[in-house]
Amino acid sequence: MRIGYVEREAAVRELGEHYTAGRLDAAEYEERTSAAYAARTADDLGPLFADLPREQPTVAIPQQATAAFPTTAVPVAYDPEAPYGRDPVSGRPYSDRLKVIAALLQLFLPFGTGRFYTGHTGLAIAQLLLVFLGVGVIWSFIDGIVLLAGDPTDPQGRPLRP
Repeated sequence: MRIGYVEREAAVRELGEHYTAGRLDAAEYEERTSAAYAARTADDLGPLFADLPREQPTVAIPQQATAAFPTTAVPVAYDPEAPYGRDPVSGRPYSDRLKVIAALLQLFLPFGTGRFYTGHTGLAIAQLLLVFLGVGVIWSFIDGIVLLAGDPTDPQGRPLRP
């Protein structure tokens, strides 16, 4: 069974205890710690302690904790129908347009600019024409808030990216 960093460090700590007890000289300690760091399996660590007294017969390998994430990698494939990902709730592919940009354009340029950006040309022209009557500015401002707070879509029905 392969060992990891924790097991190698435990072996080096145990070798350090033998070194401080005087059972190993500096050269032996350095040689054995190098071998411990190079060890790949628990069997590779056994010979390092063959001539040393041990309270534990082998280096303790801790119980493996359960993984919080799946151990198998899920392959992520490119979806040509959803190049910007999919909405996690509905599963519909995201639009190439951003929701925040559309809302900010609509709020700060209140004559249909955000709707031109999202591709709703008819709404944008209506807001632009009504700007001259004063109603278009209010409509554009409210529409900007709706874009920001709601779930706007592009003309193909795809949700705007968050």
